[in-house]
Amino acid sequence: MNLRRENARMLGKLAIVVAGMFGFGYALVPIYKHLCEALGLNVLAVGEREMPGRSAVTPGNTQVDTSRTITVEFDANVRGPWRFKPAQTSLQVHPGELATVMYEFENVQDRSMAAQAIPSYAPRQAAAHFNKLECFCFNEYTLAPGEKKSWPVVFVIDPKLSKDVSTITLSYTFFEVGSKTPPAPTAARKGMESGA
Repeated sequence: MNLRRENARMLGKLAIVVAGMFGFGYALVPIYKHLCEALGLNVLAVGEREMPGRSAVTPGNTQVDTSRTITVEFDANVRGPWRFKPAQTSLQVHPGELATVMYEFENVQDRSMAAQAIPSYAPRQAAAHFNKLECFCFNEYTLAPGEKKSWPVVFVIDPKLSKDVSTITLSYTFFEVGSKTPPAPTAARKGMESGA
């Protein structure tokens, strides 16, 4: 009987501790916010406040290098009977500027197919500075017969790109996944067998 009473008392204490921890966790965010604002530690909260003499215009992205313009050319290659192309062939961008281009794909076959795209860059040194934030590359897609899709490529060119690069070509090769590679033409095979 005594043991049962002690267990009930311990359970009550634990319930109070759990409720106190929940309440503290719930109140922690507003407490932190008020404390940081009072001490001037929360830079975002201080910066968002209206201050006398402060301009209401938000400054632009200071990481965009408006002194340079780079032409990005878009290319599409296919390995198979379907259509794949960029919605536009080129785009003028400033380093650091967010840009988007759409690629269009259509399965013109009478069967479903799974395919994917692999990108390449020219000049090669641009690859390290061409940062894609959204891309359909390396993902496998299944398209029904006659199905059309449009996929975005969202990218930023790093301002650290060498100043002598003024044009970058982004090229995609789209190929069917799991398909057999077609045999070489008969004339080419005979030439290889004879050692020519």
